[in-house]
Amino acid sequence: MSIFNIFKSKKPDPLPDYSFLGTDMHSHLVPGIDDGSKTLTESLILLSGLYKLGFRKIITTPHIMPDHYRNTPEIINSGLATLKSAVDNIEMPIELHAAAEYYTDFTIIEKIANEKLLTIPGNYVLFEFSYFSPPQGIESIIFQLQSSGYKTILAHPERYIYWHNNFDFYKSLKDRDVYFQVNINSLVGEYSIPVKKIAEKLIKNNLIEFAGTDLHNEHHLNLLSEALRSEALIELYNSGKLMNNKL
Repeated sequence: MSIFNIFKSKKPDPLPDYSFLGTDMHSHLVPGIDDGSKTLTESLILLSGLYKLGFRKIITTPHIMPDHYRNTPEIINSGLATLKSAVDNIEMPIELHAAAEYYTDFTIIEKIANEKLLTIPGNYVLFEFSYFSPPQGIESIIFQLQSSGYKTILAHPERYIYWHNNFDFYKSLKDRDVYFQVNINSLVGEYSIPVKKIAEKLIKNNLIEFAGTDLHNEHHLNLLSEALRSEALIELYNSGKLMNNKL
């Protein structure tokens, strides 16, 4: 092998931490209200881990999912207040906010019409779909959100396996001004190798604007350290597309 090829194949240095993001805008840290953190103690452990990894602002996003997690803005904000009080008591210098991750089914149209949705700063609504079957009426849902003044962020588009063989559909969503948020742990194969490959393809096609931890537990936290070596994450960092630090 020539010297040229040796240097060409050298892997990039890992990122030192997540200070380049600064803000994590997708996690499940309000204790006991969804499939994320179960206790206040666990939430504080996870927040401490995020702080050590370089995050300084957390916008946690509990599920609002009618059949499973029937959270409301009142439930989420009450849990946030308890969590913020605990963070203040241990003097952890991290900024903490809450929005929500909205499951898009037939109930979301009623919520848009009758409620003020919980938003990420900038009036962004984080939304997700079923992992098992393609959503119905997606164009209508996006239109209703946007015509009501919300900006739309699709959570972890790489995890919707029914679109893996229809990559043009992702591009059609971009044409509708939908922002994409990749799960950082998708880049180390946490959800499957096919999910990892689509996440990498979305990054290579410059379709990702936000990166999120989607942190639920200590297992996810441990994987975030591994992900700092991901060439796809380094590529995303170098793309100049990331908007986390604008939130």
